[in-house]
Amino acid sequence: MSGEMQNDTASSSRTAASAADHRYQQPAAVPLSRYESQKRRDWNTFGQYLKNQTPPVSLSQCNFNHVLEFLRYLDQFGKTKVHLHGCIFYGQPEPPAPCACPLRQAWGSLDALIGRLRAAYEEHGGSPETNPFGSGAIRVYLREVKECQAKARGIPYTKKKKKKNQLKGPHDATKSFNPLAT
Repeated sequence: MSGEMQNDTASSSRTAASAADHRYQQPAAVPLSRYESQKRRDWNTFGQYLKNQTPPVSLSQCNFNHVLEFLRYLDQFGKTKVHLHGCIFYGQPEPPAPCACPLRQAWGSLDALIGRLRAAYEEHGGSPETNPFGSGAIRVYLREVKECQAKARGIPYTKKKKKKNQLKGPHDATKSFNPLAT
C-alpha cells in the first residue's frame, strides 16, 4: 500500500509542477496582421540593405538618397513589364507578343512599401520631421514612376473623385438635385 501511496504523491507533484510551469509561461503572442507582418519584413529588408552598403549605413545616417537607391535596387525583383520608348509595344496595355523590355516594381507596390516603411520608421523612434520615407524627393520619384509606367503600358491612372454628398444620411440619398426645380 505504501508503494501505491508513493505513486499517487509523485503523480500529484508532477501535476502541480506542470501547472506551476504554465502559470509562469508567457501568454501566447497574438499573431500579427498581414499588414504588420509585411511592415516588419519590409523594415528588416531595408535595414539589411543599409548594412550591405559599402561602407554600411546606420539608420541615423540614412536619408532620402538611400531610400531612392533602395527603390531602384528593388526593380530587379519586379514583375511588371515596362516598355521602353523604342519598343513597338510602347503604350499598348496588352501587347500581342513578348518583348525584351525590363520588368520593374509596379508603382502601386512601391507606394505601399513607402507607406509601410514610413510608419515603421516612426514606430522605431524616428521623428516625422526627419523621416527619409516622407521626403518630397520620394513623392516626386513615385509620381514619375507612376506617370512613366502609365505611358509605357498605355494604362492611364485616373484619380478617383470624392463624393460631394458624404455628410448626408441614407434617407437623403434618394433625393436628387435639380437646380431648375422651384
